[in-house]
Order: sequence, then C-alpha cells, then structure tokens
Amino acid sequence: MASPFYTDEHEAFRTQVRRFVERECVPNIDTWEAAGELPRALHEKAADVGLLGIGFPEAYGGIEVPDLFYLVIAVEELARTGSGGLIASLLSHGIATPPLVHMGSHEQKEKFMRPVLAGQKIAALAITEPGGGSDVANLRTKAVRDGDHYVVNGSKTFITSGMRADYLTVAVRTGGEGMGGVSLLVIEAGTPGFSRTPLSKMGWWCSDTATLYFEDCRVPVANRIGPENAGFMAIMMNFNSERIMLAAQAWASAQVAYEDALAWTRERQTFGKPLLTRQVIRHKLLDMKMRIDAVKAQLDILCWRIAQKALPVADVCLLKNLATSTLETVAGEAVQILGGAGYLRGARVERIFRETKVLSIGGGASEVMKDLAAKQLGW
Repeated sequence: MASPFYTDEHEAFRTQVRRFVERECVPNIDTWEAAGELPRALHEKAADVGLLGIGFPEAYGGIEVPDLFYLVIAVEELARTGSGGLIASLLSHGIATPPLVHMGSHEQKEKFMRPVLAGQKIAALAITEPGGGSDVANLRTKAVRDGDHYVVNGSKTFITSGMRADYLTVAVRTGGEGMGGVSLLVIEAGTPGFSRTPLSKMGWWCSDTATLYFEDCRVPVANRIGPENAGFMAIMMNFNSERIMLAAQAWASAQVAYEDALAWTRERQTFGKPLLTRQVIRHKLLDMKMRIDAVKAQLDILCWRIAQKALPVADVCLLKNLATSTLETVAGEAVQILGGAGYLRGARVERIFRETKVLSIGGGASEVMKDLAAKQLGW
C-alpha cells in the first residue's frame, strides 16, 4: 500500500538521488572510508543532482520544498552505502547554514550560503566544546568586540567536516553568562589564529571530524549572524531539525541492516535448508521489522506535523531516542544473523554496527533528550 505522505514528486526525487548514490557513492565508499574524508568534488556532483539545495531558498541556489520528506528520502538513499559518515559529512551544511537562512543578511547569504549549496565550498557547525556537549547556554569560547572585529578565543570539538570546512558557523560568548550572551559568527578557513586537528573515531570514518582552536582570531563583525547575543534561539531551532534528521538516519540505517540480514537468511544454508526456515531467525527478523516500522510511522507523522507548522519538540526528542535505540538493536541482531560474515570489514552491517552509538550521542545524548522532552511536557 502506498504511503499517503509520499507523492510522485517525492518518488521522482528518490530516483534521482538513488542514481547518484549508485553511480558516485557505492563504488567508492570503501576508498573514502579508508581515506578518512570525502573528496571535495563529490559536493559539486551532489549539488548537480539537487541534493545539497533541498530545503534552502531558491534565491540563493536552493530548492524550496513543502516538507521534510525530501530530506528523509535523501538520507534513506544515501544510507544504502551503509556509511553514516557519508550522510553526516556530505550534508553538514544542513546544520551549518540554517542560521543564515533565518537570521543572515542578503550579503551573508550570497557570500557564505550560495557557494555551499553549489558544492563549491563546505560548511560546518561548531557548537560543542571540550568541556560541554549540549549545554549551549554555558559555552566558553569568547568573542570580544574590538572595533569592526571580534577577537575570538576558545575551542570546539567533535566538529563534523571540521577539517575540510571553508566556513564554520561558530557559537561564541559575546555577552554575559547564560543563554542571553551567545552569538553566532561565520569564521572562515585561513583566518589567522584558527587551527584544527583531526579526531580518530569508532565509526563515521569518511566524515572528517576535528577539534578547532581559536587564538586571538580577528573575525569581522560583518560575519555575525543576526543581532549580538541572539544566537541561542537559532541554535535551539537548529537542534530540532538536526534531531529529526538523525532519527531518519537511524531508521534508514536500521532498514539497510534488516534488508541485508533478510537477504542473507534466504541464501545461507544450514543443515540443508535456508536459514530463513528456522523459526528463531524468522522471529528475530520480525522483531526487527516491527521496531523499524514503528519508527518510520512516527517519523512520517512528525514530518507531516512540521509541514503543518507544528513544533513538536518533545516528540522529536522521543523519536530520536526510539530510532537510535532501534538501530542499536537491529544492527546487533543483523551482525548476529550474518555470523562471521557480519563481523568482517566490507559488510554493511559491520560498518552500521560500529556507527550506532554516534547517533544516540550526537545532537544531544539520549539522557538529554529525555530530560528535554519531560520539560517540554511540563514535568
């Protein structure tokens, strides 16, 4: 039965993205994983098929769409590579540039957003600091006004696309303590005093991740996004869209792991019969499908509600937790079903299994999501 949420236009976009993934990504993903980064040329190719512009203003090279289902489709198709790092790094502009959309000037959008949507430049978001994760209100990186510049000192860590990014949307403290003293600055690669070092990770290998250092970096006031000390709300709004996309990635990765496990049970013979004929295996697969379908149902309804201008913050937090915990269960069962074949490098389920934890941590750990949801519900 066809979904009531997906139209012919959605499916045409899916076909376009799938061709891109099959042609450009699948044959190369192992090479990119070993290299620890994506080639810059991939961003231009992704832009050419409309992948980077989805959801951004047409006036600056984007493709305006009526709902989040287009982004869910993009994530779903990219997940077919079995690499969450591909999704995170290729689409890092999806969390770096929305503050420009909502609060940036025309000049900033032309300078910083247009080349990113064209795949000519790479953008990253820099919020997390070594001393704190989701506690944005207490960030310590400081920006002190000095004429027509800010002098920035501090550091950020766990920054996706942090090594390759040309433009970084950086949260800084320009005022007093708490949420009212936070601003957003675009800091450009090559700024004197700005340096970065790579981080090695359990998963997301092809997503370059970095710690950033700012030592007396002079950043033009013209690079401030929106009014001074007004960055906190933009960050919070950004988190909502990031979390629903992380949930979509968790669901899509779980679906891939399930499909690989199902295909294996049809091919694998044990004692003269396909593995799928074993009741215990069928029950495992059905449990996996049950969890995956529950996540997708909630994901779709929340995407629809957001298209109706709702802001279901608590439900998005709970969905992220449901999706990531489902992925952990499904990926673990998929490796178990494939046995030794699932433990070998090169198997999609092996890579997915290694990458499960990052989704339950990124964008706010599961414990943070529960606390935020409870507060939103008035508990």
